[in-house]
Amino acid sequence: MQPFKTLTSLAAPLDRTNIDTDQIIPKQFLKRIERTGYGEFLFFDWRRTAAGDPDPAFVLNDSRYKGAQILIAGKNFGCGSSREHAAWALSDFGFRVVIAPTFADIFFSNAGKNGIVLVRLSEEQVEELLKNASTISGYQLTVSLEEQIVADGHEFKASFEIDPFRKYCLLEGLDDIGLTLRHAAALDAYETQHDHAGWLKAK
Repeated sequence: MQPFKTLTSLAAPLDRTNIDTDQIIPKQFLKRIERTGYGEFLFFDWRRTAAGDPDPAFVLNDSRYKGAQILIAGKNFGCGSSREHAAWALSDFGFRVVIAPTFADIFFSNAGKNGIVLVRLSEEQVEELLKNASTISGYQLTVSLEEQIVADGHEFKASFEIDPFRKYCLLEGLDDIGLTLRHAAALDAYETQHDHAGWLKAK
């Protein structure tokens, strides 16, 4: 998992509330066993017309937001089923930060384990960011996890809260496997001792 310190990037405004995981990554694309390759299916039903062509009205098909690594959305982002694929799709598409007033609990957990920083701001602050990203050409935000600050090059600046353990894992780039491997030496020593004790008992 890639460590996250500070990111400055274009911000894409997705002005919708209650965005559920089935919209983030529709169920027909959950057959892959790898964590990669889901980005092309992110928001598939919104990004494509009934004929399968890119919908020019959808924000992520707008060339102004090409390469954006920060997504701004309405409250209750990531609600619905608990599929971890939603976090995989966002990450594979290139998003490293999602800013919203609230997030569904299970999605919040899955996102953190996949290196995505979720920033909770007030509804008023998110509305301001949505407006700025929609109206200011090339609108960028800087998200500092170390300082827990979101700012733009204009007049917006806001702090956000984050659990200290989640912050540590994101800063260090540690998922569940990475956390376990940090104790590899202790685990090896325990296994060696356990095997030796079992051998002595068998004798």
